[in-house]
Amino acid sequence: MKALIAGGAGFIGSHLCARLLDEGHDVVCVDNFLTGDERNIAPLRAQPRFTFVRHDVIAPLDDPRAQDVDVIFQLASPASPVGYWNFPFETIRVNTEGTMRLLELAERAGARFLMASTSEAYGDPLVHPQREDYWGNVNPIGPRACYDESKRLGETITIEFQRRRGVDARIVRIFNTYGPNSQLDDGRMIPNFITQALRNQPISIHGAGEQTRSICYVDDLVDGLMRAMFTLGTTGEVYNLGNPDEETVQTWAELIIKLCDSTSSLAFEARREDDPERRKPDITKACDVLGWRPLVTPEAGLTRTITWFRAEMERSKAWVTANAR
Repeated sequence: MKALIAGGAGFIGSHLCARLLDEGHDVVCVDNFLTGDERNIAPLRAQPRFTFVRHDVIAPLDDPRAQDVDVIFQLASPASPVGYWNFPFETIRVNTEGTMRLLELAERAGARFLMASTSEAYGDPLVHPQREDYWGNVNPIGPRACYDESKRLGETITIEFQRRRGVDARIVRIFNTYGPNSQLDDGRMIPNFITQALRNQPISIHGAGEQTRSICYVDDLVDGLMRAMFTLGTTGEVYNLGNPDEETVQTWAELIIKLCDSTSSLAFEARREDDPERRKPDITKACDVLGWRPLVTPEAGLTRTITWFRAEMERSKAWVTANAR
């Protein structure tokens, strides 16, 4: 099977490319490196079944290598606060125009389509935990709106292509995911906490630290994406993918300090505007329909991630030192 992954050089996309290759599929990775990283796919480029196309998906994808695909994963979007605050218009366009371009390609090719949406579609939720039939509580003009609302509109575009034009499409809403291949300056909770802990710096907590998050290791998330794409009967459906084990932000910070063997303290700062108070997925639907649930414990996943971050930080430091001479 030939799979196209838009945003394939990103954090989640690169892991998905590797998983598809491991299962014997041909992979076309499409990325413009706005927030993706060429190093994430460097180990894959020697494989004969891997093809890289540098392209911004808001423009028509006419490259012959990206045609006649069987499945399309739309993961092309900045996903961290740093990413979408730096590139708000690019974020809006890739989640709307880019999604439409890829759906048009899916229609022409007769391909299955999966849109990677986000738990941010629920905003600061008034319902807990969040189920797929909850419509959310989103500020359309807030600092996160370029990401939240463009993802919500991307969902609308996806479902209209499924209803009116017969595209075999489905939507997943991804909750907080962590693991190797993240950006060091990602701006999200786990990368921030790990980099600060490894440097023995104070851990920055926005607010009182009592807001909750549930975190999912990237291998589990990729398994969920695969199941949502390839399980029969998923056309037109929406699935939450995330780990329902909910803890306070302060608890996650303290665990990371422990796992890093760090001397970091906690530094409480002003709460970010529109920062959700509670975030926890109801994954009953994914469990029942996809047979999916996260298997990697936070301690195991964080240990693997810390090992990768430590090596990446050493590499970055060595690069800076070498280029400063």
